[in-house]
Amino acid sequence: MASYAQELRRYPVLSREDEHEIAVRFAKTGDPNLAARLITANLRLVKKIAAAYRGEGRNLPDLVQEGNVGLIHAVQKYDPHRGVKLSSYAAWWIRAYILKFILSNSRLVRIGTTQTQRRLFFNLGRERAKLEQRLGAVDARQLAAVFNVSEEEIVEMERRLAARETQLDPPVSREDDWGGRTGDDLVPADPRQRPDHQTEAHEFRTLLRMRLEAFAETLSGRDIEIFRRRLFSEETATLSEIAEGFRVTRERVRQIEVRLKGRLREYLEASLGDAVRTISSFN
Repeated sequence: MASYAQELRRYPVLSREDEHEIAVRFAKTGDPNLAARLITANLRLVKKIAAAYRGEGRNLPDLVQEGNVGLIHAVQKYDPHRGVKLSSYAAWWIRAYILKFILSNSRLVRIGTTQTQRRLFFNLGRERAKLEQRLGAVDARQLAAVFNVSEEEIVEMERRLAARETQLDPPVSREDDWGGRTGDDLVPADPRQRPDHQTEAHEFRTLLRMRLEAFAETLSGRDIEIFRRRLFSEETATLSEIAEGFRVTRERVRQIEVRLKGRLREYLEASLGDAVRTISSFN
């Protein structure tokens, strides 16, 4: 990877204006040379994102390779007229392809084949740390309440996570060309603290919230109530609670919610592009 990092220096980073101009021309002409300029200018972004997922024995070159595929896909799908920077849009596709690769190839993650298991795998450690910071010692019951799962599922996932512990003292293999450093030297910082990640996430969250608020203004009656309490709330109301308020069945509320989700998906894809569909598959 040292030689690859050196190779990346050959490709200059484009200014916002140049990137927009090239992206507009590519959208009109489909010229592969223009696509190549956009791709090579963002290869550093792929390497940064891939580094955040390098733990648990994952191979960085493989992650970079998958991230590059995501970048290529993002460039093909990118619409420069939507007001979102290419790097912000591409970051979602890059992470999506990397996560898909991890889910398909890591022994540990492959065990987590259900949506609940995937959610636990990617969020359990973070939630435990947050609770311990506030409450001190945390047990499986408290974590189960956070994720709305059984205590057995929490215990089982923590057992699987612990089974893959790796010592950080031994030197990294020479084949990795890391100059004799140990694994401890290569542990990435929390990706949420990286400036590029924070900027991208903030920009996308701001746009997303604006679109959600705009979508809410198109609703009325039961639709707006269900949207606010089921789809756009940190504390989601149950189907029974909403059904009781409207004096209808839980099934009727569920049907309205499904219809709203379909309308919302179409609205967001029209506003923010195909990345919305990919992101939702990992939630």
